Amino acid sequence: MQKMIKWLENDFSPKMMKINNNVWVTTLKDSIMQLLPFILLGSVFCLLTIPGDVFHIKHYPNFWTLFGWTMGVLSLLISFLIPFNLMEKKRLRKQRFIAGCSGLITFLIIITPQVTADKAIGFSHESLGAGGMFVAIVAGVFTGWVMSLFGKFSFFKEESVIPDFVRAWFDAMLPIAVVIVATWLLVDISGFDLYNTIQKLFKPLGNIMESPWGFPLISFITCFLYTLGISTWVLTPITKPIWLAAITANATAGASYLVTSETIFSAYLWIGGIGATLPLVIMMAFSKNAKLKALGRASITPGIFNINEPIVFGAIAWNPIMMLPMWIISIVLPIIIWVGTKVIPFAPIPKIVFDLWYVPYPISTWITTGTVSGIILMLICATVATLIWYPFFKVYEKQEMANETKEANNSATLKAAK
Repeated sequence: MQKMIKWLENDFSPKMMKINNNVWVTTLKDSIMQLLPFILLGSVFCLLTIPGDVFHIKHYPNFWTLFGWTMGVLSLLISFLIPFNLMEKKRLRKQRFIAGCSGLITFLIIITPQVTADKAIGFSHESLGAGGMFVAIVAGVFTGWVMSLFGKFSFFKEESVIPDFVRAWFDAMLPIAVVIVATWLLVDISGFDLYNTIQKLFKPLGNIMESPWGFPLISFITCFLYTLGISTWVLTPITKPIWLAAITANATAGASYLVTSETIFSAYLWIGGIGATLPLVIMMAFSKNAKLKALGRASITPGIFNINEPIVFGAIAWNPIMMLPMWIISIVLPIIIWVGTKVIPFAPIPKIVFDLWYVPYPISTWITTGTVSGIILMLICATVATLIWYPFFKVYEKQEMANETKEANNSATLKAAK
């Protein structure tokens, strides 16, 4: 175990941190995170549709329209934000707006044949919302790449008398033309179905996550990285588009995708934060060891609201005793949830878009499932997590008690020597 920890600390973790800090990865992460206000507001609008859909209240407002103007345009926004943020990070701020606009146009060129084929009204097509996220990411990355190539290009010499703003206009025309003409030639002139090609390339990722082994796998990877002190936001460009598309399909098309942000963060899985750490926080709050008790009591309020950085970085990360139970939990709980919803349809799969992950359990479980059976499954997960955490916590507590006694003895010896 010690050899493994040493390898993780000295070899694996630095490489992952390098990836985490890569300009392209941070651009994708930041761009998706900037959309959170729209996602959260879309969650609220989705909740507001329930009275009208369930009780058929006369003259009740159609909040699905507002849902469409928030969650329904996420891909459109991401196609702008990726090249915009990339120019910002590469210190090419003068090009950031034209880069964003070029990304948006590129995305629209790619999806137009699909919208036309589906005979759909443009602003209600799924490709503009969560369903087109991967296409928007590809459009944004391509645009950002081209724009960065021409970042320092200019038709004019430094000593030119032409005003800067005029020079900027002409300098911007070339990369814009390269991006738009290249996409136009590929999509419209050659007739290549780029939209569906991109969707087919990324579809296996969704299929993997929505499988009995893929759900535990993505949960394990998340917890594994977290226990190494690596931000799980590094997975956002992969997981968020899949989760958003899945829950949107559940809410609007009656699909039954289990692996969504709602299942993971609100209904069943991460009680108290990633790794289901709330039971551990409660154990620590009543620990015999002063250090663990202080950490547990400091972490209990954040833990109730599913914020667990204090407990993870205070007791779990790079701690071999406490890393292992989090890894076990990340595999066992998804299996229980899969069995309890898919194999034995005991509890429901969330159908409501509810990305407000900081709402405490079981309130969030009730909102996303609306059933007693959903709360029972959540309590089963909490109980299993408690049983897994407990023996490891007792070993860790015993270790800390021994350290506390040793420190006290050393202190007493030093005082006696004086």
